[in-house]
Amino acid sequence: MESDERYRRAKRRVRVLKGFYIHIATYIGVIVLLLLIDFLTGGGWWFYWPLLGWGIGIIAHAFTVFGIKGFLGSEWEEKKTRDLMNSYSNK
Repeated sequence: MESDERYRRAKRRVRVLKGFYIHIATYIGVIVLLLLIDFLTGGGWWFYWPLLGWGIGIIAHAFTVFGIKGFLGSEWEEKKTRDLMNSYSNK
């Protein structure tokens, strides 16, 4: 029973992380495209407005996914170390 709950929680966490990583990849792709369009049209460098606005959204999304302390803090390091140790022992 407990393992089922842990599995559901882990599965949900994976979905949340996947959503964040897709958000980052989309952001990078769109910003590069906007930069290219701005450069090719000689439009006065407007691409940084979406870069800044959407960047704020990315930061907010990161805080909701990782939390303020969990965002590359000591808790994150410990958890990532344990995860990697477990993955190495499973090979």
